[in-house]
Amino acid sequence: MKSISVFCGSSEGNDKVVVEMSYQLGKILAQKNIALVYGGSRLGLMGQVANGALDHQGKVIGIIPDFLKSKEICHMEISELITVKNMHQRKMQMHELSDGIIALPGGFGTLEELFEMITWAQLGLHQKPIGILNANGFYNDLLIFLDSMVDKGLLKFENRNMLLVDDTCMGLLTQMESYQPILTPKWIKKEQT
Repeated sequence: MKSISVFCGSSEGNDKVVVEMSYQLGKILAQKNIALVYGGSRLGLMGQVANGALDHQGKVIGIIPDFLKSKEICHMEISELITVKNMHQRKMQMHELSDGIIALPGGFGTLEELFEMITWAQLGLHQKPIGILNANGFYNDLLIFLDSMVDKGLLKFENRNMLLVDDTCMGLLTQMESYQPILTPKWIKKEQT
């Protein structure tokens, strides 16, 4: 992989382990010569992952909608900052510039970005690996919910497994590097449940 998009919070939250893992992910991407594509802010977990890469001579590409420039405060030390018109263009650019996607902890925006990317994969619009870095168990409840969706016949087991999960940066990157896309139809027929 040459580049990975990272979706994460524009605030740091209150878990120091999550903050440290965000920085570590940026550092490891730089050490593996994988460019970071992210939301362009110098604040929050976004700023941590960018700083981790920059502090270790990594390439960092930020993509930010014009209306968020004043709220998220652009990181001016990154390799490249791309301004787009809206959130949809931001996601499209991040998708187009990356070979894989990672979600760190975050809020509604992070979840929306993650689920749009996994939905596109489920529909066969791309075959890029998508991973959750489950820093300090942040996503445990969400993963239980996804498993419940499978149990209730609303999500195919194969599609659930398209979402890679690990609680370490290296473990997740190893899974992503060896990812084999699952080519199954999205829709669940009654006789399959």
